[in-house]
Amino acid sequence: MQNRAFAVLEIKAADDSSGKRRFSGIATTPTADRSGDIVEPTGAKFKLPIPFLWQHDSGDPIGWIDKATVTAKGIEVEGEVASIEDEGELKQRLTKAWQMLKNKLVKGLSIGFNSIEHSYIDGTYGIHFKVWEWLELSAVTIAANQEASITAIKSADMASQAASGQKRAQPFVRIPAGVSANPVRKGVVYINPKG
Repeated sequence: MQNRAFAVLEIKAADDSSGKRRFSGIATTPTADRSGDIVEPTGAKFKLPIPFLWQHDSGDPIGWIDKATVTAKGIEVEGEVASIEDEGELKQRLTKAWQMLKNKLVKGLSIGFNSIEHSYIDGTYGIHFKVWEWLELSAVTIAANQEASITAIKSADMASQAASGQKRAQPFVRIPAGVSANPVRKGVVYINPKG
């Protein structure tokens, strides 16, 4: 069963010096999310590169995370949205994903992970994930973590933006918003660290 923890995406800058679609940001922090869950950054177990997906869809990869620095305050990441030369649907999909991130239409980051060691937080429905296996990072439309964000975008198309005048830049079942429901802890699992 895969857990998910969400974060806000904030684009502050772009730089085309590398000729690649690079970004950096914060994948997760130790602050309790809207569901009361805590994902401990120092408990992350992972091997780079980590897949970068679109909306947690394993059939829709858009790039990779190739640097992750773990601290008690959070996990700083660097990654890249793939860019391909071949014309076709894949090139269009990757370009669309990059444009949505770059133009702040998709503002969320979300970690996908499996719990290795966790405990329940007394007096709440929250879970403290102490040790966890990091499986993927995703760009998502709706985020829950106010502290985790993309902090910089480094793009191969900065010159075209400048020319246009644009500036840079224990698990629970998800229930419908506004619905009172018993937070049953089984089924599809999501964790929401701030958004």
